[in-house]
Amino acid sequence: MKLPIYQVDAFAEKPFSGNPAAVCPLEEWLPDHTLQAIAEENNLSETAYYVKEGDSYRIRWFTPNKEVDLCGHATLAAAYVLFMLSNDQNDLSFKSRSGPLSVSKFEDTLTLNFPQQPGTLCDAPQNLSEALGKAPSECYAADDYMAVFESEADILSLEPDFSLLQSLQLRGVIATAPGESCDFVSRFFAPKYGIDEDPVTGSAHCTLTPYWSARLRKEKLNAQQLSKRRGHLTCEQHDDRILISGKAILYLEGSIFI
Repeated sequence: MKLPIYQVDAFAEKPFSGNPAAVCPLEEWLPDHTLQAIAEENNLSETAYYVKEGDSYRIRWFTPNKEVDLCGHATLAAAYVLFMLSNDQNDLSFKSRSGPLSVSKFEDTLTLNFPQQPGTLCDAPQNLSEALGKAPSECYAADDYMAVFESEADILSLEPDFSLLQSLQLRGVIATAPGESCDFVSRFFAPKYGIDEDPVTGSAHCTLTPYWSARLRKEKLNAQQLSKRRGHLTCEQHDDRILISGKAILYLEGSIFI
């Protein structure tokens, strides 16, 4: 069987930046073990698959070791491919395990419409502080722990113990602080899902945006994810939804054989 595959750098201002995602359009769903095997072979933080359902698309996302409920950068990448294949549309809708999602295009910017996932203030687990090498000033729990620090320098200096992070109860850890040249910065660690550090994590901004919007008293925020590849996002609080905008760049187009 021959399948198309695309690799897209999401939330990227230039090639070799942002977060690379694989996108595999499908006519119908393959067995889950095959979808997982392809994702493992791709060895990217996410591989997105979509199948057309009526006027929208069903989308699923796989890390190298498991399926996830929500992924921002791979949704952006999938939308980029769909817009590229159909130049006459500027809006898309997806069905997902996290409910309805949509993506709009204006010039070269794509905007995700995602559910917000605000965190609940909690005590930082002892192994979280030990794993990060320093204790956050605040900690919140949603799908991930969100550890809030005082400065961008704190975020850049983190050298996590990834084996210790795997012992945490939740999916991963978002580390965040005020930004020096933007509203806030972050890094994201999810070794439990086979991703020690994710280059740019759209879904983490469903938790980051409500926090920073309330703290800074701003609805529209500029954000940077401070991984080695760096990522640039614009985030906007919109009722109970989050609008996450960024650009994408096609890196690879080809075929896979299974």
